[in-house]
Order: sequence, then structure tokens, then C-alpha cells
Amino acid sequence: MIPRILIVSDVSDARAKGLAARLDRRGAVVATLPLAAIAFDTGSPSGLSIPSFDGALPDAVLVRSIAAGSFEAVTRRLGVLHAFGKLCIPVWNSAQAIERCVDKSMTTFLLKNAGLPTPPTFAVEGFVMAEAVASRELPFTPLVLKPLFGAQGRGIRLIETLSDLPAEDEVNGVYYLQHYVPRPGPPFRDFRVFVCAGEVLAMMSRRGDDWITNVNRGAVPEQVSGHGETELTALAKAAATAIGADFAGVDIVPSADGRLFVLEVNSMPAWSGLQSVVAVNIADAIADALLKFLADRTEAAAARPYRLAAPANS
Repeated sequence: MIPRILIVSDVSDARAKGLAARLDRRGAVVATLPLAAIAFDTGSPSGLSIPSFDGALPDAVLVRSIAAGSFEAVTRRLGVLHAFGKLCIPVWNSAQAIERCVDKSMTTFLLKNAGLPTPPTFAVEGFVMAEAVASRELPFTPLVLKPLFGAQGRGIRLIETLSDLPAEDEVNGVYYLQHYVPRPGPPFRDFRVFVCAGEVLAMMSRRGDDWITNVNRGAVPEQVSGHGETELTALAKAAATAIGADFAGVDIVPSADGRLFVLEVNSMPAWSGLQSVVAVNIADAIADALLKFLADRTEAAAARPYRLAAPANS
């Protein structure tokens, strides 16, 4: 059977194009569409209308990116991914995993619930509640304020005094406050570990003069030496499992005393910086993992014994 794969992405995304090319070389039929192009349609057999599929459904959906939009638009797009799941179509990553990663407060809740080391974190609404948290915590540690929905280090602030807290309208009324993890620097370092199908594909350290060590903010990606790889691997795999992500970029920061803390799990990770310092081709590895998952799924279904239907009057 020739697998039909739907890649969800903006057409201009280079990583989506790379994934499509690699899946195509492996014999899959691939279409790349933004979620905005897929409609709910109760007149169709599946309840969905998907351009390029002639009324059929894909065998799997691979989510590379979801475009920004209004609250209504994003809710509808995630609803489409939920619908694929309801139709028993594998979605990498599922709507639930994406929602858990996009909402940083849920990410940290799940990490803590799984017993993973993550800094003490508080997500509250309103300036009064944020001020109460800061008043209690700041005598002992600086706090990091992050947008609840945000990526690539944008909007992150260090809160060292109560006067550093922004007004409610600057954070949409929600304050996500996390203990700052003290570490040597500059230069500062953290780690990005890429997990796919329960295995670590690659990892890098990021070195920068800024304590926010995102590559798009000037940090330099570097290879990870053998020291600490085992612990990084275990933490990253456990974090992806806690979120329920089929593939993910896990951000881990080392403290000054050598302990490792999981900060975030990214369900739609970029990998250009990581790819520049590792030998494995990440797009190839994702394509191979997805196709193996589908082949194993088909084999398991074929091996499942048929059950005779019970008589109507039994």
C-alpha cells in the first residue's frame, strides 16, 4: 500500500518542503496544506473536505506548523486535528500534544506531575496575583516572565524587583512566572534535544552572551560532548512522553551546581541550528520513523485475528 501523507504547514516552510521531498523519495504520496485550507463539511463521508485528496483521507498527518490567527481561527484549526484523531488517523503531533506544548503552564504542570526536574513555576491572572507571587518569591530568587503562548525567546523578561512586573495589558492579563535557574555566564549555555518516536535523534548545546540562549537571538549551536549525554537523553525522552509528543524539541538548562532542569517542550520545533552540528539528517529520520510507524500499524492490523459477528438474537 502506498501511504498518503498530509503535511500541515505554510507552503513557504523550508522544513516542510524537505520532509515532503524525503517522504516522496520513499514512495509516499504527499500533499502539503495549511490547516486553514481544510474544511469541516458534514456533506462529505468523513465530515472533512481536504483539497488534493479527492474526497479520501490521508493515512497520516504530520504537523510542521500552524499559522497564527484569531482565537476562533486557531480553535477551528486545532478542531480539524482533533477530527483526524477521531477518525483514527495518526497525527504527529496530535492536537492534544500541541495544545499542551503551546500552553506553557500545562507543559510545566505535566513535567512536574511526571516527576521531572523543572523550575518552580506560577501561572496566574491579574496584576494583584502576580504581585503576590513576586513578593513571596523575589527575596530568594529572580523570576523569569514568559508569554504563555510564545516561542524563540520572544517576550521573555527577567523580574528582579516588583517594579519589573509589566502591566496587565502587556501580558494579556496572564503572568507565567518561573524561578530563574542560575548558571555560569557569559557565555551562557543550554541544551536542545530532539526526540522522535521515543528516541533521541540529536542534541546540541547553545552558547550565547545573552542568558536567553535561542539561536535566533545570536546563540551559537555546538556539538554536545559525551559528558552528560545519558542524563540529557533520559530527561528529554521522559519529557516528550509526559506531553504525549511523537516528536519534540526539549529545552534543558544546567544550573550552576550541575543539575539539569527541563524548561520547555516544543511540539513544532525548528532544527536548522541543530542540523548544522549533527551528522544525522533530521528530516530523513522523521520521515523514516513515520513510515515505520505506519508499516508496523498495518502489520499489526493484518495479524489481528478476525472475530466472527455474534448471531443477531444472541
